[in-house]
Parts: sequence; C-alpha cells; structure tokens
Amino acid sequence: MYAIVEIAGKQYKFSEGDILNVDKLNIDGNEATFDKVLLLVKDNDIKVGTPVLNNVKITAEILDKEVKGDKIIVFKFKRRKNFRRKKGHRQKFTKVKIKKIEVLN
Repeated sequence: MYAIVEIAGKQYKFSEGDILNVDKLNIDGNEATFDKVLLLVKDNDIKVGTPVLNNVKITAEILDKEVKGDKIIVFKFKRRKNFRRKKGHRQKFTKVKIKKIEVLN
C-alpha cells in the first residue's frame, strides 16, 4: 500500500515504514498527521481524490527537525562586464518516518 501526499506544495510518495526528507515543517512535538492525500493504492484498489481523499489520514513520526541538504552553488556571470557572483545554499529538511496509513470509514 502506498499514498501520494501533498506537503507544503510538493507531492511525495509514501509507504508505511518509509523514511523521507520533506521540506522543513514548523510542527511542535514528535508526531505529524497529513490529510492532503491525493492518491491511495491498496493491493489492486486505486482511489483517486478530487482533489483530495477525505477519509485517509497518514500518521508520521518526526525523527529530526532540521536536516541540511547538499550544498548547491549559485553562480551568476555576465561576459565582458566583469560581473561574477558566487553564492551557496543548503536547504533545510525535516526527517519523517511514516507510521501508519489509515483509511477512515
């Protein structure tokens, strides 16, 4: 069983027990629930939301609140103008472990 969930404007594919890095969440405590489930696949049964499924809830455990991603280099350059700018950026993530995908009736 897996689900496609929208978190902070991005879509993620989850199964139970998965550990993923999602964009940084401002949540207090060690548990989070996601209710914007767009698609749910259970065996051969596929449920598609219009736009979301109202009777599906995903419970997740927050393992680490601030994980830094890989550093990327942003380099701007204009030829013949002596213009060069080099900047680095590291995105912050929240490490999440999916505990349970519940289908409510």
